[in-house]
Amino acid sequence: MEAGAGKPIYKRVLLKISGEALMGPTEYGIHPPTVQFICEEIKSIKELGLEIGLVVGGGNIFRGMAASERGMDRVTGDHIGMLATIMNSLALMETLESVGIFTRVMSAIRIEAVAEPYIRRRAVRHVEKGRLVIFAAGTGNPFFSTDTAASLRAMELQADVMIKATNVDGVYSSDPKKDPNAEFYPNLTYMQVLTRELRVLDSTAISLLKDNRIPVRVIDLNRPGNLVRAVTGEQVGTVIS
Repeated sequence: MEAGAGKPIYKRVLLKISGEALMGPTEYGIHPPTVQFICEEIKSIKELGLEIGLVVGGGNIFRGMAASERGMDRVTGDHIGMLATIMNSLALMETLESVGIFTRVMSAIRIEAVAEPYIRRRAVRHVEKGRLVIFAAGTGNPFFSTDTAASLRAMELQADVMIKATNVDGVYSSDPKKDPNAEFYPNLTYMQVLTRELRVLDSTAISLLKDNRIPVRVIDLNRPGNLVRAVTGEQVGTVIS
């Protein structure tokens, strides 16, 4: 499908949102007005007929790696981080349902009281029926980031693209908030991300996407309309392919 006229160029997308994106202007936790804005943006692409899977991080509540650096056992820290992603997933589910999107939370850790267990065929069936599926608890294993979990779910769903929604308008050679001379990259290859050690995604995630030829679009989630621009093929953010 060609870009333009507001028509999506993808059928099925995997959307990755950082936990920090849910904080809004606060320093910790979940900021309801920000979650409402994010869900309205997601609704705008769901109304185009897209099938959507979503992975959210937990860094607004807890970061296992940071806790490990302060002496906590890494496995324990990562499990706490997985539980944080479940909390974020439930907050997103509640708000998405309030704006009219049928949503399911599927967890890689069994916690049936609040989420379905992750079963790939069931997840595919949900998205085929038009439900948005939020994949919680990462891969269910310690030592793997939610970026890697998003890449894995994109592969399992056979997504056409993975969209990483961040607080920056694409990929730069260094942190643009700290380096005024940082170079913006509108297009990159998987190998360029790896060899230049650009920290947009971890190396495991990039390698998975490369091996399965799933492109990545990195966009600024805070700018209204960016999700629509990305799925309709406009030049926005950075494309990794």
